[in-house]
Amino acid sequence: MANPTRTHASVGGASSPSSLAEKHDSSSLEKGAHDFSNSGQQSVVSTLEYTAEEERRVLRKVGNAKLLGLMKDIGMADQPEAYNTSLALYFLGYVLFEIPANIVLKKFSPRVWLPSLTIAWGVTATLQALIKDEAGFYAARFFMGVSEAGLFPGVIFVFSMYYKRKERTLRCSLFFGGAALAGSFGGILAWGLGHINGGGLKPWGWLFAIEGMFTVLVGISAYFWVPGFPRQAKFLSEREHAILIARLQADGDSGDEEPFSWQGVWDAFKDPFVNAYGWLFHCFAMTLYSLSLFLPTIIAQLGFANWRSQLMTVPVYFMALVGILFFVWFSHKINQRGTAIAVGGAIAIIGYIILLTTHTPGARYAGTFFAVIGIYASNALLLAWPSENVSPQTKRAVASGMQIFIGDVGAIAGVLIYRPSLASNFYRTPHGIAILYTGCGILLALGLSFAMHRANKSGNVRRAARREGKGEEAKGDRARGYLFQI
Repeated sequence: MANPTRTHASVGGASSPSSLAEKHDSSSLEKGAHDFSNSGQQSVVSTLEYTAEEERRVLRKVGNAKLLGLMKDIGMADQPEAYNTSLALYFLGYVLFEIPANIVLKKFSPRVWLPSLTIAWGVTATLQALIKDEAGFYAARFFMGVSEAGLFPGVIFVFSMYYKRKERTLRCSLFFGGAALAGSFGGILAWGLGHINGGGLKPWGWLFAIEGMFTVLVGISAYFWVPGFPRQAKFLSEREHAILIARLQADGDSGDEEPFSWQGVWDAFKDPFVNAYGWLFHCFAMTLYSLSLFLPTIIAQLGFANWRSQLMTVPVYFMALVGILFFVWFSHKINQRGTAIAVGGAIAIIGYIILLTTHTPGARYAGTFFAVIGIYASNALLLAWPSENVSPQTKRAVASGMQIFIGDVGAIAGVLIYRPSLASNFYRTPHGIAILYTGCGILLALGLSFAMHRANKSGNVRRAARREGKGEEAKGDRARGYLFQI
């Protein structure tokens, strides 16, 4: 039985300007929607009473708005947690194929592998337009994850092959931040494409078909412009190529002709630092991938609808990009990645505390800025961290895949924790778990930084000696005198 306890909703914050305020019609007001006017009031308090079960039902509908038409058409509209399950399956496919994808990348070439993955993703996305039932829906989400698995770690590895160690963080972070900003506009694009009807497809079918086919075209074109490894960089003149190789060899292993090595794969799996990078991402991935599950709820409570509601996400993600750039600068200024990651995590926790302790949409909207800025900045830095510290090449390629592999288990946890059945009191329990995860990430970042600092002070002498004592050559990040970027 639903909890009979009744609660009151209040909407606070400055009044909306006329250019943004959404006037509700009489039918929406009869359903209890808030009417935001330009009367100059600082807040509008509703006396509408509703049960906790009614609140959870509204949150379920708001959170699943993106796929509501799809879920209804395939007979899953009465399964409020199906969207969370589909996200979990997506990340499962991502996790299972992460490491194999980067092994293939190292064995062959990014010129072939990355465009092929892009085409595979586009084809899978296009085929989603033909979904008819629950089984097809879940299968499509799983294979979306499989086809996307190698793209992000693959691009990060390619960056590590063309830039010096301290040049990689900015490039990786810009790539990560650009994807975040592009995603904020993706909702607006989806809203526009969702108005297409006819031709034998539902609006959601046209959305999948158009975005998928466009991705296929991009993937085909990528065969002509995605570079290979530096030794095969045909887009450079002979002198430019010589300069590139010389600067890379002076900094690390990226200019070397290193063949694929199964020993490098094993070295990555048994390296405690590589495993720590993965668990660090695990902590922050939980919050990274769950943010989007409650952000639409906050914006909907502000009283905006349709494309205006989508626009309200843009400032949040734009500030995430600004935060990423600031933290990249800050981490280089203090020459420490771990400390900067921890500071970002602390800012995110402040955001979650605001979400937990405030009750007006305006205050909650402000809280999301803190949470998103902190989480995105920390993730940008930690995802670039292994590219600065792991050597040689095969080990680094596997390390990039391992980090996402371990981290995305946290993503699965996030999408399952932020499910409709736990949406009461505005996700109080999930927000508390998010704070716990972020706190663990802060401790892990500081601990990893401290451990690498100790290794730098000893010049890696002890670790190199242990390897040499086993009759092995100490090389890469286990060589004497190798310095980690802490």
